[in-house]
Amino acid sequence: MTSPQSHVCIADFITGSLAPEQRVLGDGVRVVACDAHDESELWPAIDQVDAIMLYHNLTLSQATISRLHKCRLIVRCGVGYDNVDHAFARSRGIPVANVPDYGTEEVADSAIGLTLALTRGIHLLNSRLRRGEGPWMYHQARPAHRLRGRVFGIAGLGRIGGATAIRAKALGMDVAFVDPCLTDGVDKMLGVRRVESLDELAAQSFVLSLHCPLNDQTRRMLSADVLSRMTRGSYLINTARGDIVDPHALVAALADGRLAGAGIDVLNQEPPPADHPLVAAWRDPSHPAHDRLILNPHSAFYSEEGLMDMRIKGSEACRRALLGMTLRNVVN
Repeated sequence: MTSPQSHVCIADFITGSLAPEQRVLGDGVRVVACDAHDESELWPAIDQVDAIMLYHNLTLSQATISRLHKCRLIVRCGVGYDNVDHAFARSRGIPVANVPDYGTEEVADSAIGLTLALTRGIHLLNSRLRRGEGPWMYHQARPAHRLRGRVFGIAGLGRIGGATAIRAKALGMDVAFVDPCLTDGVDKMLGVRRVESLDELAAQSFVLSLHCPLNDQTRRMLSADVLSRMTRGSYLINTARGDIVDPHALVAALADGRLAGAGIDVLNQEPPPADHPLVAAWRDPSHPAHDRLILNPHSAFYSEEGLMDMRIKGSEACRRALLGMTLRNVVN
């Protein structure tokens, strides 16, 4: 049984009733939601915590991790874990785990939803007609092309990328992917085709959808050079991490027509400042991005069921740590 003194801190994002977490962890565990907006707000409360549940509003740096004296697990209640200094945590003997399977369907659905809203002219027509621009005719969305047979490129064929591939195949698209970490054979299992480089994928893709983690190799991976290789009139979808894309290069690609549209769920700063290049272009009625860019507030993961999965699976990871059980999904 867990000790009556066990203490789990929910660092951010979750407020209100903690009944789901308490139900998993049991009455002998004290669960506290800190609702912190900066990691320094955690410092007075975490020196004796046994586990931390972290969402995506905070970063846990060395300054915070060095204050953990009893912690048996940091669980990132989500897929990406770039907001935790997991290497430093490892040096302190603290495992970091993620929740890799909570929102697979939701993010994949969102990627396809953004694709359809852009490629079918749904967003562009709605945006222009609402403000009284142009005739009440489909002409404003020309040229729109049939999706069947066109290339849907996926950068990162993990769980979410794979689920997106299945959905794109259902639309009749030719799904290609690049993923240097993936062993051979997954392409055959899913009925998709592999290409050797991001440059090659960008050059082929009518729609390029990003599903890779943020790390030193992928940071600003979608640079001006890579975007310049995309076919004129193609589309970019990003439901992964904002800093994978150079925002200035993306604005330029929308402005010169290299990209016909972009669906962006994630930004390198969240919430973004008013002068963020993508936000400024998106809000400017005179900029092509105003009608051709969809911005969402890091919401692709969300459904009521997915959010509950995230909370329950994060709590179950903490419970395993408190009971001394074998941990799952450790990333460090």
